[in-house]
Amino acid sequence: MARSLNKVMIIGRIQPNDPELRYTQNGQAVCTFKIVTDESYRNKEGETVERSEWHRIVFWAKAGEVIAQYMKKGRRIYVEGRIQTRQWEQDGQTRYTTEIVGTDFLFLDGGSSEEGGGSSLRTELPSSSNPASGPSDGTSPQGESEDDDLPF
Repeated sequence: MARSLNKVMIIGRIQPNDPELRYTQNGQAVCTFKIVTDESYRNKEGETVERSEWHRIVFWAKAGEVIAQYMKKGRRIYVEGRIQTRQWEQDGQTRYTTEIVGTDFLFLDGGSSEEGGGSSLRTELPSSSNPASGPSDGTSPQGESEDDDLPF
């Protein structure tokens, strides 16, 4: 069977609200927030065009608790994870959302809201942190290294 890769790495600002921490019925922490990434380019007429993209982020367990405790609206963060689309029924209609399920993060603003400087924190989730995720140690469920079949 051919292998595939689902990995996202983004740097942006937490907007428009602070991260929200909730707990599932069985006590599992889940933190959700949005990150905005910006880009600018020149169009054919030579005008600068600015574009923002909004990303919904979900972190589970201790990582979610740490983010909710230390990060606020406007702060810069690096997030690694995977793209996941979920669906559910609401009022007889099927609804969808696409989000980034975070597996790793790095605070980029340190202890203040100014850019750069300050301390940073990097946290990796153990494979048992998120029941929907697989092993995070670079191995497949069969114990094979996932790097063996990468084409690059």
